Order: sequence, then structure tokens, then C-alpha cells
Amino acid sequence: MKTHILKAMLLLMITTVIPCRAQEKVPAKIGFIGGINISNLYTNDASTADMIFGFNLGVFAKIPTVSLLSVQPELYVTTKGASVTYNSLLVDGTANFNLTYLELPVLGLLRVSDHIDLQFGPYVSYLLAGKVTNMANVHLLDLEKNITMSNYNRIDAGLVLGVGVEAHSMTMGVRYSYGLTKVGRERTLLDQFYTIPNASNGVVNFYLSVPVN
Repeated sequence: MKTHILKAMLLLMITTVIPCRAQEKVPAKIGFIGGINISNLYTNDASTADMIFGFNLGVFAKIPTVSLLSVQPELYVTTKGASVTYNSLLVDGTANFNLTYLELPVLGLLRVSDHIDLQFGPYVSYLLAGKVTNMANVHLLDLEKNITMSNYNRIDAGLVLGVGVEAHSMTMGVRYSYGLTKVGRERTLLDQFYTIPNASNGVVNFYLSVPVN
């Protein structure tokens, strides 16, 4: 009887401890991440807003939590913006907004197969630089000189949704990030409120992440 009890206890220990140890052996990954951005500005104050190309480049850490879910914070420099066409009674033209942010997304990675995971979570970013070039038929307002860093909100925040495919320890994927804050700050001129650009960021990103450990 004692032998059977000892065998049962040993079997119980094997079936409970070994899976825990196997899960503990899954290491966190750190490495580099970068890719190509296709960005736009969502605004109602312009005739059209055309996408522009950019990039992002930085680092990531992938931290396993449970068997199917990991947390992946990232930190990278990313470019956003758009080519905005406006048309009014007085003036029409095109303004190219080029924005550079330091961005911190914190994503949950849900493993749906051996090599594919869904990605979702928030991001927050800090504006490092903002430049605008303007081509207009009438130069009533020199946007290139009059729109400075003080016209932009320095903090941008929003949501990210994407999918990644892992192959040979590297991950390739595509994401979409949608800004929930306005790019431009609200200002006053002759007791009238205005915001330039009165828009939110939207970015499609094709990326590659490469671990170094």
C-alpha cells in the first residue's frame, strides 16, 4: 500500500512540477524592430489627405506571461503625417506635414497558431519634430514659418491592432495604429479658436523584429 501511495505521489509531482518548469524555461526576448510606415491624417478641414511613406526603428522586449499570451513593450522613433489638400474661397493648396515621434506601445500578443499571433494594445508617443511644407496659389499665410512646434500637441496616444508571423526566430507582420488625440493644439486668433492640423494620426506599419538573445 505504501508503495502504491509513493508511486501516486511521485506521478502527481511529475505531472504538476514538470509543466511548470517547462513554462519557466520560456525566456524573454529582446531585440530590434523596424519597418515601413504608410501614414495619414484624419481631418474634416481639408478636401483630401493623401498618405505618405515613412519608417520606424527601435527596440522591443517580448515577455511570456501564460502559454498563449505575451506582453511586448517597444520603444522606437517613428514618422507620421500626410499630404493635405485644402480648398476655400480665398486660397487652395497642399500642405505636407512630416511628424517624428518617440513612441512606446505596450502590446498583448495572443498566439493563435504555432507561428502566428494577434497583437493589440495602447501606445503613447512624444513629438520630437514637426515640419510642414506648403504649396498654395495665394500666399496669405506662410505655413512653413507660422506653424511651429508650439502648434502641435507634444503627446499622441491611441490603439494598435496587428498580426505577426514568426519564422526562424524573426517576426514579420503588419499593424494599424489609430490616434485618439488631435495632432494640432487649439489656438486663438482674433478671439476665434482654430486648430492646425485639426486631425488625428493613422498609420499602417509593415515591420520586422529580430531578437538578439
